[in-house]
Amino acid sequence: MKKLAEARLPTRHGGFTVMAFGKAGDVFPHVVLHGEASPASRVLDVRIHSECMTGDVFGSTRCDCGAQLDAALAHVSEHGGLLLYLRQEGRGIGLVEKLKAYNLQEQGLDTFAANTALGHPEDARDYRPAAEILAELGVEKVRLMTNNPDKVEGLQRFGVEVVGRLPIDVGHHPENADYLKAKRVLSGHFLAR
Repeated sequence: MKKLAEARLPTRHGGFTVMAFGKAGDVFPHVVLHGEASPASRVLDVRIHSECMTGDVFGSTRCDCGAQLDAALAHVSEHGGLLLYLRQEGRGIGLVEKLKAYNLQEQGLDTFAANTALGHPEDARDYRPAAEILAELGVEKVRLMTNNPDKVEGLQRFGVEVVGRLPIDVGHHPENADYLKAKRVLSGHFLAR
């Protein structure tokens, strides 16, 4: 995993440095946004965000992904830190399979059961790329912006010290109430409701 390119990126949230990480020739590399605010300590606030085209780009209310992305970008812009945008759509199963899972959810399956019904793990995401990117940037300790205990464990498994967790409990809608309940009840996400 190496840095392939870097540029300045002004956004509605503020200014960032955007970097692409991957292997030479990658067409869809992982992306890192570094907030221009200067953090007060060597511990960085970090959000690991898995790609969610439907939520991040189109504003779907089936999930809380787009709202989490917006909240994380606002936080990193104001307080400094990093947002790692990992290219692992649909908990690692890809967009086509995710859309098929949506149809199964319409028939009553929860988000995890829909993935397994399609022959996939409940969550196929891999946090090794995030750990490799953080190592490449010289980041050893993070405060992780997440509700997901698996992300904390995933980073620690690959040598990143998670010294704290910042909740990012946003994006509640009637359309995603069952989805959020499944995340809370079935996978232990730290969600208030």
